[in-house]
Order: sequence, then C-alpha cells, then structure tokens
Amino acid sequence: MHRYIAASIAALIFMLGVQALAVDPYEVLEDPVLEQRARALSQELRCVVCQNESIDDSNAELARDMRRLVRQRVTQGDSDEDVLSYMVERYGDFVLLRPQFKPQNYVLWFGPFALLLCGAVVVRQYMRQQKPKTPTPLSEAEQKEIAALMAETDSESAGDKPS
Repeated sequence: MHRYIAASIAALIFMLGVQALAVDPYEVLEDPVLEQRARALSQELRCVVCQNESIDDSNAELARDMRRLVRQRVTQGDSDEDVLSYMVERYGDFVLLRPQFKPQNYVLWFGPFALLLCGAVVVRQYMRQQKPKTPTPLSEAEQKEIAALMAETDSESAGDKPS
C-alpha cells in the first residue's frame, strides 16, 4: 500500500515537473502580471505542430517561438485581443483552442448537433422498421375463399375417416 502511494506521489510530481518544464525559465517575464497574462494567452493558443496541445504545455520548438512572440507582444503593450488577433492573422484560426463564433466555423459549432440529430433520425427510422406491423384485414372475397377451402378440407377429412 505504501509503495502504491509513493508511486502515485512520484508520478504526480513527475507530471507537474514535465508541465513546468514546457516554459523555460529564461522565457519568464520579470513582471508577474505580464507573465500571468502571457501564460493565460499561451493556454488559449494551440501548438500548430502538436496534437491539440497549447503552446504553454508544448515542448516543441515552434511552441517556444510562439510563446516568445506572445511575451513580446504583451510587453509591447498589446491587449489580449490584439495578441490573439495577431496570432490568428499569422497562423490562421486553427491556432485558437476555442474557435471563434463566425460563419467559417459554423461547422465546428453546429456540426456535432447536426450529426446527433441525423443519428437520432436514423435510430428512429430503424426502430420504426423493427415494430411488428398490424396485419391488414382480409377482404370479403379472401374470407369467402378461405371459408371454401376450409370447408373442402373438412369434407375431405370427414370422408377419409373410417366409419
């Protein structure tokens, strides 16, 4: 039990250490307020060479360059919106981890709901096909034909019986 707890603590420390190593100490700004803004902005920007990882978490060289660019823009006095706009202008909408709500991104916003709706329609159609259908009543001509066949069968079977 103690080994399990010790291994869990070691894994947690390792994971926190790896996370903290993404930002190099020489990248950190001296002003803690600007550093906090730069870190917050870096967490909203996607590393363009990594899979769904923010530049704040990535160890890639390009992510490091992007972090430096964010810090440079923050120290120049750009607002958060200006920094994000600059990064979008330079790298495209893909760089944002939370896509903006605009017509080019409607597929991202509404696509999952449209797929869910299509899936519900398909499941509903499938379930409708699985229901047993109610038999249609026989027409009067069909009922007479069946009655005649049954009478014929009864008379034949009555004639076969030994008396």
